[in-house]
Amino acid sequence: MTRDFKQFPDDENGNVLWQMAEDGDDLTEAHEIEFSIAFQTQEQAEKCALYLLKEEQKISLFEDEEADTVEWIITIYVYMEPEYSDIVDLEEWFGSIAEQHGGEYDGWGCMAYVYDDEDLEGEIRS
Repeated sequence: MTRDFKQFPDDENGNVLWQMAEDGDDLTEAHEIEFSIAFQTQEQAEKCALYLLKEEQKISLFEDEEADTVEWIITIYVYMEPEYSDIVDLEEWFGSIAEQHGGEYDGWGCMAYVYDDEDLEGEIRS
């Protein structure tokens, strides 16, 4: 398969999507994509969580106990076809929301259904 750089630009998002396609993941099927925002305080995270809920976003909020410092993570779940331009638009929007609430946008990921001889599932993150 030859890479179409209009569909899969040469950057982090394009590379992840290209890898998913190369691994056999059907990108024309909707996936639940998880976008993450990190906060240093629970108060900041809760304010942002309320804002996202008012924007009718499906979210989860938790304290990341594995981080070196105290960190609160909001995960936003968006059910969509993993298309480059849509992912970039959502990253910009969630990045702006993170900045407005004192947080930091932390990337996206989704379950990729990659089948090999043993029919294993994998997770892809950007």
